[in-house]
Amino acid sequence: MNPTSFWKNALIRVSRRTYKPTLVLPFATLLSACSGSPPDNLGIHKGHLAACPASPNCVNSQASDAQHAIKPLPLQGSPEQTQARLKALISNEPRARLVDEAPGYLRAEFSSKLMRFVDDVEFMIGATAVDVRSASRMGYADFDVNRERIEQLRQRLSE
Repeated sequence: MNPTSFWKNALIRVSRRTYKPTLVLPFATLLSACSGSPPDNLGIHKGHLAACPASPNCVNSQASDAQHAIKPLPLQGSPEQTQARLKALISNEPRARLVDEAPGYLRAEFSSKLMRFVDDVEFMIGATAVDVRSASRMGYADFDVNRERIEQLRQRLSE
């Protein structure tokens, strides 16, 4: 058997249906790696949410630079009523789950539909407004997904 025939036969064998299940495990591992683990700096620290990294995949209502800044969400009633409303909105979002809750604080994880990339979204409910931070765990750019998510929540919160 010449070398060309050998490689053609090998390619045919690998692409057969019987070998395809062996490709599932590496592919599943790759997809699960897209979720990453939550950063250590999440939460409220000295009255502030964590600052955004230099990458453009984060928005924060406490940020001073235009790339990351976004307006805080308005209160809808009392802080407690606003927190309850935000919880209800998060529970109705597809691929979202509430992972942390305390008086005046909520943290949720939103995952993308296709690759299951995870974004961490935090809400610090104050006496006059809701400070927000939404950041991608992985990657550099997010194509304004985090900004659009917060703006959609702003609109739904005011309905």
